[in-house]
Amino acid sequence: MSDKKASNQMWGGRFASGPAAIMEAINASIGFDKKLYAQDIRGSVAHSEMLAETGIISGDDQQKIAHGLNTILREIEDSKFEFSTRLEDIHMNVEARLADLIGPAAGRLHTARSRNDQVALDFRLWVKDEFNRVAVALKGLIAVFVERAEQHAGTVMPGFTHLQTAQPVTFGHHCMAYVEMFARDLSRVRDAIERMDESPLGAAALAGTGFPIDRFQTAKALGFREPTRNSLDSVSDRDYALEFLSVASICATHLSRLAEEIVIWSTPQFGFVRLSDSFSTGSSIMPQKKNPDAAELVRAKTGRVNGHLIGLLTVMKGLPLTYSKDMQEDKEAVFDAAETLDLMIAAMTGMVGDMTINEQAMKKAAGSGYSTATDLADWLVRSLGMPFREAHHVTGRAVALAESKKVGLEKLTIEDLKSIHDGITEDVFSVLSVQNSVKSRTSFGGTAPAEVRKQIRYWKKRLAKA
Repeated sequence: MSDKKASNQMWGGRFASGPAAIMEAINASIGFDKKLYAQDIRGSVAHSEMLAETGIISGDDQQKIAHGLNTILREIEDSKFEFSTRLEDIHMNVEARLADLIGPAAGRLHTARSRNDQVALDFRLWVKDEFNRVAVALKGLIAVFVERAEQHAGTVMPGFTHLQTAQPVTFGHHCMAYVEMFARDLSRVRDAIERMDESPLGAAALAGTGFPIDRFQTAKALGFREPTRNSLDSVSDRDYALEFLSVASICATHLSRLAEEIVIWSTPQFGFVRLSDSFSTGSSIMPQKKNPDAAELVRAKTGRVNGHLIGLLTVMKGLPLTYSKDMQEDKEAVFDAAETLDLMIAAMTGMVGDMTINEQAMKKAAGSGYSTATDLADWLVRSLGMPFREAHHVTGRAVALAESKKVGLEKLTIEDLKSIHDGITEDVFSVLSVQNSVKSRTSFGGTAPAEVRKQIRYWKKRLAKA
């Protein structure tokens, strides 16, 4: 066996040409960073315009560059562009094609620029665009919850702690809890956009450039608030990618909590909701089953998003300033997390929007587990001036009596209640029904239907301005 053949077998069958093939495979990023083509071309056009206006290149060369870049954009969008792994990344693929189209003028485009600030710009633009897409999707999800809350502001259901029946609430109030959660996600998205709204273009490789460039012009042209203020940080910063993954992970966690509730609520044991056929599947062997697969997959995909966050944090944790090739690992994580989150939000918006609410099942469950016990204790405090700890003890005895009689608290007689404390009057029954219980919770942010409708009005106004 020849030395060359033996060497190739050592490198492995997938890499027939040995080390060169392996290096190309591990080094090339065009397989995934071609997703940045629109941002790359947009940044290059802005850079060329600035170079021309500052007199660094001629206006004629700039026009050729812009025409060539727009031609490449159309080719990619029409699926006529041939990407090459030999050219490593989106930047070199575009630059090589530009040279084919316009000749030597293409070589002037890279003046006062490095692939380091170029990729930082492209990726930052992409993440900013994706943040804006997520913001629109979250607004749609919030609007669906507000609509469901308005429909069910007075629909009674059990509120849970430890997944045990605690106190009656309304389904509208429960929906508005998710409005608050997803609104915080939306707030985080907007905060992150504000923090990342700086252009790294012009930082060059790491130290800036001696050419008389105008970084404020390119920042404005690309929709950024201002340019970054330190060239070293500009090319090594990936906080915006980490922040996207962090925001995505928190939002995915909220979606997963909602998915878990939908899975539980749609069981025959609960029967609170029924999912439409659009978001359910049947069993291959049990014809009676209707599985909440979409909700289960939302729940599962949260682990995928969380994993990407941990992965990129691990990549970045040991990197000295400034750029290292390790950073090439940032994009696949963010791209996949973004695609996953987009799908999760869309699926949950659809599920919540068209699921059927079983009001009777919710109302029946709301009265189980002696859910108005706290109302009895509160009544004892208000009406008899009893210390709450004593009222808690008296209420516990009432619950024990109801359990022994196998009835709800509201079904105890006045004689039963007086046997526990002779100060109790007929007025106590005004608080023992689930309907009266929820109506009494009128504190700001409480579950009383009137308060829920107040919060709905607030969020409608806020969404209209968002």
